[in-house]
Amino acid sequence: MAEQQQKPWWQTAKLTVDLETNVRWLNEILGVNESFDMICRRTEYGGKACAFYFVDGFAKDDILNRIMEQLARLSPRDMRVDAIEKLVNTEIAYIEVETTDELEKVVNAVLSGPTVLLVEGEATAIIIDARTYPARGPEEPDIERVVRGARDGFVETIIFNTALTRRHLRDPSLRMEYMQVGTRSRTDVCIAYVKDIVDPKVVEEVRRAIGKVKTDSLPMAEKSLEEYLFKRYWNPYPMVRYTERPDVAAVHLLEGHVLIYVDTSPSVMITPITLFHHVQHAEEYRQQPVVGAFLRWTRLLALLASLFLLPLWYLIATQPELFPAELAVIGPDKKAAIPLFLQILIADIGVEVLRMASIHTPSPLATAMGLVAGILLGETAVQVGLFTSEVILYVAISAIGTFASPSYELGLANKLSRLYFLTMTALFGWIGFVGSILFWFVWLMRVEVLQTPYLWPLIPFNGKAMWDVLVRTPMPNKTKRPRVLSPQDPDRK
Repeated sequence: MAEQQQKPWWQTAKLTVDLETNVRWLNEILGVNESFDMICRRTEYGGKACAFYFVDGFAKDDILNRIMEQLARLSPRDMRVDAIEKLVNTEIAYIEVETTDELEKVVNAVLSGPTVLLVEGEATAIIIDARTYPARGPEEPDIERVVRGARDGFVETIIFNTALTRRHLRDPSLRMEYMQVGTRSRTDVCIAYVKDIVDPKVVEEVRRAIGKVKTDSLPMAEKSLEEYLFKRYWNPYPMVRYTERPDVAAVHLLEGHVLIYVDTSPSVMITPITLFHHVQHAEEYRQQPVVGAFLRWTRLLALLASLFLLPLWYLIATQPELFPAELAVIGPDKKAAIPLFLQILIADIGVEVLRMASIHTPSPLATAMGLVAGILLGETAVQVGLFTSEVILYVAISAIGTFASPSYELGLANKLSRLYFLTMTALFGWIGFVGSILFWFVWLMRVEVLQTPYLWPLIPFNGKAMWDVLVRTPMPNKTKRPRVLSPQDPDRK
């Protein structure tokens, strides 16, 4: 009750038959005389006063000009009876046209981009969805590049992204549900799924979770929405997989996943997912199966190295008596002025600083900056005795392994986990090393995303699915959809 009383009056109001009253309301709500880009165009057609409302920059000028030319031919007799019905069905030659008598829907329509037409003597408005958004063309995503394959990628306009998805998946069962989130931003959100494949319970849970989001805006688009949906603020591991590739989106739809599109973002959320969804890349399926399997194994080894190599090397270097004598050669040959743990910590954080600096550095200078920071500073630090060369080597290997992840979010989460393993190893030796890894594993084992175990198919174990994770299976042999998603149609044939 209290929430309803706080709502603005116009969210429950209806349009009237008096055009001047409707115009006065909309001018006040939309700030027509205060914002230069909010336009109210007064006209007269068939002897009746009319008013167009639209946002300058969103309206398609050529479409509206044609509509206005057509309406200018109307006579008073044409507008005498059922004017709105006649305009919609006969005179407005455009595909996306609807009507409403709710003032809130009129306001939301204008702010979203469509044009609204009001007519004197009619308590119903006509919404003409002749809008265009400033947008860039589809380009290949930077993170998900492939040597061969499609070069199109999602953009910041939601309608373009849904169209790109339908271009890759022409299934009549593909559903695109439209929602809005944010009392002020009115951000467009789309839930996509294949109706006869996806588990209906998952769709309903996603739909209900989005409907329960109470906020005035989504400032960071899809990332803000993810935090509202999953609420795992202190878990660095991603609860959804992001993709900017329409072909990747189509593949996951066919497996039984639900996709969430958010306007103003080129990234699409895929849910539910497991940890192993983040280690697969489209490039593996653009090559021969044996080559794809080799690429996947190489990537998995790089990810394991990014997690465990540094803490394991630190343990060998500080407690060589726990390991065979042959491994003593990998320890540091000489001591540096800084303790070994601090050397690793400073170097690892230094790599992260270098990454952030490269993002904010103009492209022509990024390569030069990387050479200066990575080679000159590292080499100088070794020569003056602050670091040992082995520290630089193993930190570099771990950093490369982090960047080998096709998921940027997974790479950052692995970096935090590596620092955790390293800290526990420095504090408690081999007990800290083993204990931290066991705690990390059990912690991930307890995570679920929409009732989907995060470590499936490892925990709970599924041999066939685990084989498909480890080895790039030839497409003719992929005859079943992932069982963990509970698809209605498990057979891909």
